[in-house]
Amino acid sequence: MQNDKFKSYLNLHLIVFIWGFTAVLGALLTIAADAIVWYRMLLAAGFLTVFIVVKKKSFRIPFKSFLKLVFVGLLIAMHWVTFFHAIHVSNVSITLSVFSLGAFFASILEPIFYGRKVLWYEVFFGLIIIVGLGLIMQVEVNYLSGMLYALVSIILGVLFTLMNGKLIASHDSAVITFYEFLSGVFFISIYFLYQNKFSADFFYLSSRNWILLLILSSICTAYAFTASVKVMEKLSPYTVMLTTNLEPVYGIVLAYFIIGGKEKMTPSFYVGAMIIVLTVILNGILKHRKKEVV
Repeated sequence: MQNDKFKSYLNLHLIVFIWGFTAVLGALLTIAADAIVWYRMLLAAGFLTVFIVVKKKSFRIPFKSFLKLVFVGLLIAMHWVTFFHAIHVSNVSITLSVFSLGAFFASILEPIFYGRKVLWYEVFFGLIIIVGLGLIMQVEVNYLSGMLYALVSIILGVLFTLMNGKLIASHDSAVITFYEFLSGVFFISIYFLYQNKFSADFFYLSSRNWILLLILSSICTAYAFTASVKVMEKLSPYTVMLTTNLEPVYGIVLAYFIIGGKEKMTPSFYVGAMIIVLTVILNGILKHRKKEVV
């Protein structure tokens, strides 16, 4: 049991590293944020269809659960659209630093979803993260709009993570993800039809964009997202959100070396980012020691 939990932690860190790379891919893609999400969810749903068929899993789920998955799919689509838009109007470093607020929002919302008491140290560490983020915002005011989009994105991210934490208790992770992605494609398609966005130009992409989208939809989405839902069989949503706070570290480092230029920030930015990272580590140490005492 303990060994399974350790494997889940290792798998989760691999997933978070992949998510950090996802932000870099978003910055490298030269199409609009909503188009990225549409292609990402459509292609990922295709990959998952093949996986579910090969593994001989059942697509059948209760109608009540299906409705929940449709709603979660909408949240995921909105989460990713605001995420990629935040990257396009600011950069990877700014967007991912704001994502560190995920643990703070999870510490408040998870007790509501799961009926447990609010833990004082979760809220305390969340407030320290806000201080680190405040330091970043103070010196990087030119990226305010990107920060606001990233803030909306992370709130939506916490909500669908908490909902998936309950759904995984009674449904297969790949099937859950398949229906959520298909729902996201459906809602974005309705928006595109309303806006008359479907055109020959929409479907004409450069080979570079196609390669980036295939990597994004297969490794960074179909695998990473399904695996992130799967680890919640062993780990709590708060632990998942907390570990996700390391995504800025991986993403910022990758962006610095792969993109450079736009990703080089002021020293104060890195001080704020370091405060956030140390807080995440301290929280993990405290949770581990409390479990040892118990």
